[in-house]
Amino acid sequence: MTSKKRRQRGSRTHGGGTHKNRRGAGHRGGRGRAGRAKHEFHNYEPLGKHGFSRPEDSQETVLTVSVQKLDEDAALYAAEGVAEETDDGYQLDARDIVDDGWDVDAVKVLGSGQVRNSLDVTADAFSASAVELIEEAGGDAVLSERAEEEEFGGSEDEDDDE
Repeated sequence: MTSKKRRQRGSRTHGGGTHKNRRGAGHRGGRGRAGRAKHEFHNYEPLGKHGFSRPEDSQETVLTVSVQKLDEDAALYAAEGVAEETDDGYQLDARDIVDDGWDVDAVKVLGSGQVRNSLDVTADAFSASAVELIEEAGGDAVLSERAEEEEFGGSEDEDDDE
């Protein structure tokens, strides 16, 4: 079988209709991205700005750590000196465990998996499931001083004066 190019030899327009067709960019709707707001809109993303971006200084950086990871690695943390081994379990601070934990706004402990050791965990925030898992294992979830200050908004001193 012969190629289409071979079959078009001798034809004036090579299947493009009349000789007036295929003359300029108008045949393809314009040059480049012409028509992206009119007849070619379905081939391009919407024009204009959409949505809102919060300023970086108003955003809080929150790092998370799983309560299961704390439980599994508690012995390693105690050996490294990051956690303390107590009579019945381990006492640890989530900010010491998470990378750059002291540089971020908050460190939150999330509840997933199992907790087998008794853990006394200090963190800026806890999920409800994390508190439940820690307390079921005989441990305690303690909010850090930084979290308590933000929660009360520094109004503790005013209450003492009254």
